[in-house]
Amino acid sequence: MKTKDFLSGLRGKSVEELNADLVAAKKELFNLRFQNATNQLDNTSRIKEVRKQIARIQTVISEMKAAD
Repeated sequence: MKTKDFLSGLRGKSVEELNADLVAAKKELFNLRFQNATNQLDNTSRIKEVRKQIARIQTVISEMKAAD
């Protein structure tokens, strides 16, 4: 149910807002990878979650572009 809520929230946003979310998610992924490399990351499963969020955001953006 969590992913359906996330997707419905994404579909309610504009392309500019989605791009901003995408940039923020990529920055978070970079920081998580950096923490993992320096052995400071406690929750390694967060990397997988953020990667999936990035993919979902990109999918919604491509769906919106295809609909235009």
